Amino acid sequence: MFDSVLFISSAVLVLVGSLGVLFIKENLMHACVSLLTALFGVAGLYATLGADFLAATQLVVYVGGVVILMLFGIMLTGGGTSNENKFGIEKVPGMGSVKTYIVAGVNVLVISLIVIRIMANVMKDYKAVPLPPYESTVEKLGTLLVTDHVLAFEISSILLLGALVGAAIIARPTRRTN
Repeated sequence: MFDSVLFISSAVLVLVGSLGVLFIKENLMHACVSLLTALFGVAGLYATLGADFLAATQLVVYVGGVVILMLFGIMLTGGGTSNENKFGIEKVPGMGSVKTYIVAGVNVLVISLIVIRIMANVMKDYKAVPLPPYESTVEKLGTLLVTDHVLAFEISSILLLGALVGAAIIARPTRRTN
């Protein structure tokens, strides 16, 4: 039962995070947090597959490395958008109107009913089967990373180094020549 809940919640995180990255255009920071959500969901999907090493690597490398570097780059550069009006006063985001709340409520209701209907059809024919014994993948993947796939391992380290150098270049102050 726990694996089913983890799988469904991870899949929802991936879908919501991916759609957030796709459709958030006003605020780069919110899009980056949506990417973070999607990558957490992917780590959850790896965990449901029994690939514990890949789930931990997903969290450490992508969530802990690349996305955090992107967040620092956005925070240090300001993200390219200004939240101030022409008088220098910070703008307050709009909260919507009654019409937007009604449309959002109807959408939530419809999506909830669709999910409940799909889950009812899936759970109607569900029969519990015994799971195979759990095997750790850490030793197998560690051996493969330092023998057969060492080139891919080194290329990923160069990718992370490039992300770090790029974030440092973006964040450094510009020189003024007189």
